[in-house]
Amino acid sequence: MKGLQARLNIDRDKANQLGVQISDVRSALYSAFGERQVSTIFTASDSYAVIMQVRPEDSADESAFGKIFVRARGGALVPLSTMATVERQVGPVAINHTGQLEAVTLSFNLAPGAALGDASARIDRYKRELNFPASILTSYGGDAAAFQSSQASQIVLIEIVLIVAALLVIYVLLGVLYESFVHPLTVLAGLPSAAAGALVMLWLFDMDVSIIAMIGVLMLIGIVKKNAIMMIDFALDAQRSGMAAREAIRTAALLRFRPIMMTTFAALMGAMPIALGLGAGAELRQPLGLSVVGGLLFSQVITLLITPVIYLALDRWSGSGPLKLAGDP
Repeated sequence: MKGLQARLNIDRDKANQLGVQISDVRSALYSAFGERQVSTIFTASDSYAVIMQVRPEDSADESAFGKIFVRARGGALVPLSTMATVERQVGPVAINHTGQLEAVTLSFNLAPGAALGDASARIDRYKRELNFPASILTSYGGDAAAFQSSQASQIVLIEIVLIVAALLVIYVLLGVLYESFVHPLTVLAGLPSAAAGALVMLWLFDMDVSIIAMIGVLMLIGIVKKNAIMMIDFALDAQRSGMAAREAIRTAALLRFRPIMMTTFAALMGAMPIALGLGAGAELRQPLGLSVVGGLLFSQVITLLITPVIYLALDRWSGSGPLKLAGDP
């Protein structure tokens, strides 16, 4: 909504020639149109503030500026109209404030079938693209604010629980597969680097750690452990055949290098279109692709270079390599 407003343009050079200070002009305008308290009337049971203002019918017309006088340095009263002009402009009918700051409220309705969380995420993305200056602050209100406050802590808790549950399930399954409590840790050793790579990639592209991004991290857990499993599984079989641990992991690293690189690059190429934000609705899926690409790039170095070192260290610490059952030869 827009309405008419009067803008007072003060000629500072003319005011200086007349001996009028700008602070005196501001004080005179505040006395006329502000709420200057000039006195207080006390009664037996209450007190009343005396506010000095021009008459309401005068404040509605810009001709009131011609009736305002400002005292110059010499003591003479100078009409405000001699040093200022009035310009009519179009402005807001009302100016709302929040915490003594001017505020504008933008309301929106959800499209049929749209989720409030997705709408809030898209609004946050647009805010980042607009790159507001530091003087402009934004916040949610109404249902969106209630959703944000209720979901933030729950989302973080759910993400942590899902990741911990996935790691526990993987550890138990690998422990049963390798008949060892130690070597599953070798497989899981590359996961921290994958998570770090995903976070760094999201930070480089100014993306939030959203639920979609955490889904990408969960996908990384499955992809990254697969590379280590191919190497560790071969090394354990070689040890069971009588090969020394150092020679077994060295042979596994050499023979499994090509399959590991092929599967990793296949996953990278599959996630690259999502990471580049191609296709309709790509802005929603892009954090997932960036998480997968960043995690694979970082963890690839860990899997190929650090996994053999961790394998030998844990094998030496356990003392005997993979556990053998009573019926094993």
